[in-house]
Amino acid sequence: MASGVGEPGAFCPHHAQRPVCDTRPKYREGRRPRAVKVYTINLESRYLLVQGVPALGVMKELVEHFALYGAIEQYNALDEYPAEEFTEVYLIKFQKLQSARVAKRKLDERSFFGGLLHVCYAPEFETVQETREKLQDRQRYIARATGNRGAFGLGACGPVVSLGGR
Repeated sequence: MASGVGEPGAFCPHHAQRPVCDTRPKYREGRRPRAVKVYTINLESRYLLVQGVPALGVMKELVEHFALYGAIEQYNALDEYPAEEFTEVYLIKFQKLQSARVAKRKLDERSFFGGLLHVCYAPEFETVQETREKLQDRQRYIARATGNRGAFGLGACGPVVSLGGR
């Protein structure tokens, strides 16, 4: 793996855990204090980086835990990724982006074998083709949601049918 910032296997600033936001208005506070971060479709990914996994040989249990939220395409340990002492870092690739979203939301900051997991997106592991497909899927979703079929090359009214005559 590479060691430069922004390359697969290297520590990236977006992998760092953010502190809890303490400037939110009272009406916006939930039951759990949260860090506030906005994700664009380009920052989201089917690849999840799981940090803080205790080094107890629990890869099988970790994968089973994540598989509850969707089908996993591949997974592996990142030995060269910087980690805290006695912890390991894993990369998990889901088949669907929505599964990765749910898994991240449900498992981030959860206890796992005595350690606290930190789950973050890892878009730097995506290929150019995977990124292209992700953006095209998002465009199709937006077109469906807004009813704007003419956008993004989907055709405004479907196929043109000539009825002949006049």
